[in-house]
Amino acid sequence: MTELVQRPKAAGHYSLVSLLAISVLATFFISCAVGPNYRRPALNSPAVFRGAGAASQQASFADLAWWEVYKDDTLKDLVKTAMANNYDIRLAAARIEQEREIVAQTRALYFPNVNYLTTLTYGKNQFQYSPSSNTKNPEGFLASLALATWEVDIWGRIRRSNEAARAQYLASYEVRRGVMLSVMCDVSESYLTILGLQLQLNIARQAEQAFGGIRKLFEERFQGGDASKLPVSRAAADEAEVAGQIPELERQIAVTEDQISLLLGQNPGSIETRAKLLIETPPPEVPAGLPSALLERRPDILSAAQRVHSASAGIGVAKAAFFPQFGLTALFGKISQPLSDVTSGHTNAWSVGTNFAGPLFEGGKLVAQKREAIAVWQEATLQYQQTALSAFRDVSNALISREKYAEIRAKQTRAVEENDTGVQLALKRYRQGFASYLEVLDAQERLYPTQVALAETELNQRLVIVQLYKALGGGWKLSDEQWMNAK
Repeated sequence: MTELVQRPKAAGHYSLVSLLAISVLATFFISCAVGPNYRRPALNSPAVFRGAGAASQQASFADLAWWEVYKDDTLKDLVKTAMANNYDIRLAAARIEQEREIVAQTRALYFPNVNYLTTLTYGKNQFQYSPSSNTKNPEGFLASLALATWEVDIWGRIRRSNEAARAQYLASYEVRRGVMLSVMCDVSESYLTILGLQLQLNIARQAEQAFGGIRKLFEERFQGGDASKLPVSRAAADEAEVAGQIPELERQIAVTEDQISLLLGQNPGSIETRAKLLIETPPPEVPAGLPSALLERRPDILSAAQRVHSASAGIGVAKAAFFPQFGLTALFGKISQPLSDVTSGHTNAWSVGTNFAGPLFEGGKLVAQKREAIAVWQEATLQYQQTALSAFRDVSNALISREKYAEIRAKQTRAVEENDTGVQLALKRYRQGFASYLEVLDAQERLYPTQVALAETELNQRLVIVQLYKALGGGWKLSDEQWMNAK
C-alpha cells in the first residue's frame, strides 16, 4: 500500500495526505476520554467489629488457608473434590471465559478493520465499479485486497468500552472466588452437620436404652406385685417416643449426605466420616482483623466494586455518543472493465480518506441513554454500599454468636451433668423404696433434651467458625491453584 500512496497523479496530494494524517494523530494523542474517572464509593467503615472486643488486630482469621480451619483429612479430601468437580465453580469459570472474550472483542476496536472484497458483475450502463463513467462494456470486475476502516478514539468511547469490559471481567473473577469460598463453606457445614446429627443419633440410642432399662425395672416390680402397670406403660411410651426420633435423624443424615454429593458433583451416596470432630477438635481462636481490610478481602465486595467501575465507564460511553466520530478509510485493489484488462496497469485503484459523522437529532434517545447509564451507576453504587454493610453485619453476627455459644455451652454442660446425677440418684432411691416411678421418669425425661441441646450447641460452635471464615473473606491470600489443591 505504501507504493501505491507514492504514485499519485497530482504533486500536491502528498502534502494533503500528510497534513491529514498528522492532524488526526495529533488530535488522537491529545484527546481525553469523556465521562467520570472511576473512584470507589466512600464507605463509613466501623473502627472495630461489633463482638470483636475493644480493639481489632492486624492479623485476621481470614489469613488462614481453608484446610487450616478444621484439620480433618476427610473434610480436606471432600473440599478438594468439590473444588475440582463442583458445577457452580465450573459455571463461574465458564462465565469468566465469556467475559475474557468480550474484553478481547472490545480491545479489537482499537485496531483498524481490514477486509477483502471481490465482485464480478455483468450488466448495462453500469458505473459503480467502472474505471471511467463512459464505458459501455457490460462486464465489470472489482478486486479489493485491502479495504480498511479505523475509528479515531478522540472522545474515549472505545477506551471507556474497554474499561467497562475489563471491570466486568474482574467482577466475574471475584464472583468465581466467592463461589469457591461458598462451596468450601457449604461442604464444611454439611460435613459438620452430619457429625452433629450422628452425635444426636448416639444420644437418642442411649436414651432409648435408658428408657428400656427403666421399663424393665418397672416390669420386674409389676410382675412381683409391688407396682401397677402404669409405670410400665409410661416408661414404654417414653422409650417408643425416643425410638421414633432415630429414623428421623437417620433421614436427616442421608439428606445431608446427598447435599454433599451434589456439592462434590457426584451422584447421591453415603459420605464416610472417620473423625469425631465435634468432640476431638475444639473451636479455634479467631482474630477478626480490621474492618477496613474486609473491603479488600470479601469477593462479593470486590465484585460489587468492579460493577461500579464498569457502570462508571458506561457513563463515558453514553457521553461519547453525543460527539462526532472520526474515522480513516483506505482502499487498494483493481477495478477493470472489461474483465480482460484486469492485469493491465491502468486498472489499479487506491484511495485514502476520512469520515466525520455525528448526531443531529435523535428525539431524546442519547439523553435517555446517558440518564440510563447514570442510573445504572447509582444502582451499582448502592449495591456496593449495601454489600459492604451486609459484610460488616455477617462478621458481627458470627463474632457475637461465637461468644454466646461458648456461654450457652458452659451452662448446658452443667445442666447435663446435674441431670445425669439426678437420674442416678432417682434410680438408687427407687430401688431402695424411697422414690416413686414418677421421680425416675422425670429425671430421665429431663436428661435427654439437655443432652440434645448440648449436642446442637457443640455443632453450632463449629458451624459459626466456618460462617465467620466466610464472612471475613477467608483464603483471600491463596492463589487459584492453592484453592484447588490443598498443600
